[in-house]
Amino acid sequence: MALNVHHVGIAVTDLDASIESYRSLLGATVEHRETVEDQGVEAASLQVGTSRIELLCPLGPDTPVGKFLAKRGPGLHHVAFEVADLPAELERLRADGVQLIDETPRRGLFGHQVAFVHPEATGGVLAEFVAR
Repeated sequence: MALNVHHVGIAVTDLDASIESYRSLLGATVEHRETVEDQGVEAASLQVGTSRIELLCPLGPDTPVGKFLAKRGPGLHHVAFEVADLPAELERLRADGVQLIDETPRRGLFGHQVAFVHPEATGGVLAEFVAR
């Protein structure tokens, strides 16, 4: 089961400009920034008080976030939930018949294990599960 909301992911077209916007609007601070090649993004994790947002800028138009931006434009991409044991959580969801995008964990930002659940399983919102 989910322990808490880990972060909210936001698709952006210009990472530097978006970081500056969140910095000036909300007082956000950059916690971490890295390129995650296998997900096709350059991402920045921003702290906003005790919460976290993740800005995702595609490395190209044929990446998942690139396709998302072409179809929907910038904005909310996903909500991430922290779990204690990601493989066990995926097994529980699979047993319950939940449609998964990732059958096994993969590496995400910070080197955390992540896996995505299809939006059809969550009322249209892409859900990410994160384990530290």
